[in-house]
Amino acid sequence: MKLLEHFLGVLCAFCMMIIFLITSVEAVAYWTPGYYEHEYSKYNVTEAVRMEMDDLLEVTDEMMAYLRGNREDLHVDTIVNGEPREFFNAREIAHMEDVRGLFIGALWLRRICLAAAAISVALLFLLKADVRRLLPRALMAGTGLFFLITAGLAALISTDFTKYFVIFHHIFFDNDLWILDARTDLLINIVPEPFFMDTAARIGITFAGMTALLFAVCAILIKREHKQK
Repeated sequence: MKLLEHFLGVLCAFCMMIIFLITSVEAVAYWTPGYYEHEYSKYNVTEAVRMEMDDLLEVTDEMMAYLRGNREDLHVDTIVNGEPREFFNAREIAHMEDVRGLFIGALWLRRICLAAAAISVALLFLLKADVRRLLPRALMAGTGLFFLITAGLAALISTDFTKYFVIFHHIFFDNDLWILDARTDLLINIVPEPFFMDTAARIGITFAGMTALLFAVCAILIKREHKQK
């Protein structure tokens, strides 16, 4: 019985870490005011694609709405080099369909983890476990282990971002549609590799902050428990 209780506690912790990781991605991509405008200015994207900033941000809004399922297609009309045209070509649209599937899949995974974490806690109560004692310790252990693993991966990726960026695409995509040509494809010009480096760093910082907050709350709860004894 004790083994089951500890398993449920650790399962809850790992589910929380997956929830935090996916939420960190969403927070940077969707909840950071002015992020895309700042990045576009930083890398002179408007000059590269020959667009006005307002038009580029409008395209970005439509693209991000599409990725989370709030837009049916990615046929977005805009002005490029003073001429009206669709922003995305057929290859870019096909690749973004794959990205959309990946992102929506991640959102579903987060829902599953939320349910699994809630069920784990409910089962602990049904088993009459000492939840106030067990859960903070399990969360600290699980978050600590998961954070060390992700921190190690982050350190490894930082040694050669390009190499691991390519590996990421080979793992999550079963085609070569992600290989774009800057001469013909506007998408790769608005999100160059340095943009992804900045984004990955922000995601890492956000994830670390959320993990540290949970770890601190658990530590406070454990400290209070010791004081009450």
